[in-house]
Formats: sequence, C-alpha cells, structure tokens
Amino acid sequence: MSNTENKFQIRINDEGKEEIFDYWRKKYVALTPEEWVRQHFLAYLTSDLNYPRSLISVEKTIQVNHMPRRFDAVVYNRKGKPAMLIEFKSPKIKLTQKTMEQAANYNLKLKVDYMVISNGSAFYCCRLNHETQTFSFLNGLPDFEAL
Repeated sequence: MSNTENKFQIRINDEGKEEIFDYWRKKYVALTPEEWVRQHFLAYLTSDLNYPRSLISVEKTIQVNHMPRRFDAVVYNRKGKPAMLIEFKSPKIKLTQKTMEQAANYNLKLKVDYMVISNGSAFYCCRLNHETQTFSFLNGLPDFEAL
C-alpha cells in the first residue's frame, strides 16, 4: 500500500476514542481496525491507482433477499454502473472463502464485474463472468479504465 499516513485526519473524541475523517461520508467515524483498512485501501485506490474519489461509495444500504445489507465500498465506472465491490476486514481477520461469499451475497443485487476483499495485509481480487457464472482471481487490481 501507499505511504499516505500523513493525509489522514485523526482526532480524539469527547469519550477519548480515536476517530478518522471519512472523505466519502463527510464526517469523523470511529477508528476501528476495519476502518483503518478501509481508509488506507481507498487512499491507495485514489492516490496511487488514480481511481476517481467521486466514483467510490462507502457504507450504503442495499436490499438483498428482502433484507437490508450494508456494503463496505463500491467503485462505479464512468457510466455510473457499479463495477467493483470491496469488502474490508480487520487485520486480525483471516481472509477466507466465507469472506468472499459475504461479498458475493451483496453482489446478487449489485452485479459488479470485480470483487475485492482486504484485511490490510492481504487482498484478493476476482473478475466475475456473469454469462458463464464463473470467476477468476487476478494478480492485482484492475486499472480504473478497465472497469
């Protein structure tokens, strides 16, 4: 990941807990381990890989099988179509098939072409083929223009 540590705005709230400013939600949020992963991964996408900040959505509720679910982040392509779903976990959480299945569940609604899971020290990205109902893991993240 990139060296973007100095770009984050961190403060201590009235209860003595650390908070980090979330650009996408336009507010300070609790600085949990998962939030640390989210902020650093999104900073990597926008600062190092030039993904447009304006085409990333964070913590939105969607309906999956008539149940409200909240995804961690979605990247939209230039046409405004959801293109990449990202699920973040705490660095202490091992990335498993269960983690990928959680993201796949959200994708029943979003129908993105790329799914990513990350715990900050590792990430997996796969490209989905909706016609053949198959997927393949990639060695890295796609260039934004490929979305």
